[in-house]
Amino acid sequence: MRKLKINVYAIAKNEEQFVKRWVNSMKEADNIYVLDTGSTDNTVKELKELGVNVVQEIITPWRFDVARNKSLELLPEDTDICVCTDLDEVLLPSWRKKLEESWQENTTRLYYTYNWLLDEHNNPKVSFNMSKIHTRKHYKWTHPVHEVLEYEGIENIVTNTDIILNHYPDKNKSRGSYLKLLELSVEEDPKDDRNMHYLGREYMYYGKWQECIDTLIKHLNLKTAVWKDERCASMRFIARSYKNLNRYDEARLWLNKAIEEAPYLRDPYMEMALLEYSLGNFKEVEIYTLKALQITTKEKTYINEIFSWDYTPYDLLSISYYYQNRKDEALYYINKALSLDKDNERLLTNKEIISNMDKK
Repeated sequence: MRKLKINVYAIAKNEEQFVKRWVNSMKEADNIYVLDTGSTDNTVKELKELGVNVVQEIITPWRFDVARNKSLELLPEDTDICVCTDLDEVLLPSWRKKLEESWQENTTRLYYTYNWLLDEHNNPKVSFNMSKIHTRKHYKWTHPVHEVLEYEGIENIVTNTDIILNHYPDKNKSRGSYLKLLELSVEEDPKDDRNMHYLGREYMYYGKWQECIDTLIKHLNLKTAVWKDERCASMRFIARSYKNLNRYDEARLWLNKAIEEAPYLRDPYMEMALLEYSLGNFKEVEIYTLKALQITTKEKTYINEIFSWDYTPYDLLSISYYYQNRKDEALYYINKALSLDKDNERLLTNKEIISNMDKK
């Protein structure tokens, strides 16, 4: 069998802090290609010094899909496998060998593990499957932001979750352009359920509560909006917006809808527990948190909330039991919380308060 020609491609702007680490993780490829979209630092210089093929072009008006497509065009036509990554990402070693072993003659795309968020010990906190490894022909990127690959024809997709891509984002980098690009994306394709959901979520991030509610109700009414995890998230975000508008009955109504939509997820139960906690209803906090903890399978999607799987459920339970004067349970759960975040000063203080709760 002939050797597969595997090339990496990416877009970049002012990424000099990531260049060496990124190139080192991508060097198993035959060649690396980067479209630089206007760096003013040493990104281009450092990439070229490390043997990367770099082309510079300003994209005006800015769209991620246009930039991705132009970067894809840099790859030779005889490329067998295209690997699209960003410079703040790292492919773990031996990825090429695993890719070659998985790739079949008729494969068009491959799913792999994407660790979108890692903790300080490099353990995944948010992980899901990604599919930005694909054949050279018949693919194009679409949508101004949260861009996706579209294929002309019928795809043949394989999966190898042992291929792992880690994400180490620049926390100082602005995502200020996302809202307008999402509004443009929905304007261009108002029936696209994915970007309607993203737009509603973005309004929530900006504190535009009514816009969030209105947009996510549109999402839920789209015929193509059938993925229960995402529908549940839209319902939770609507509830979160009503909570911020101090409309608590409506928040509860939507959280009950979210629970009914996806009862296998911890997130709607935890969201309800957090709502009741904010209102001082500690018996309800106990009820919903315990229901959340009955769910032990974590779905591998981007929808998962970190607070559903970290120390938060045990933290809420310890507080709810404290206010119900149930010291033993409160101590048990504060210790469970500390087992997941042993240096958390607030948890340590809470443990001391709980330990002394029956002293005069």
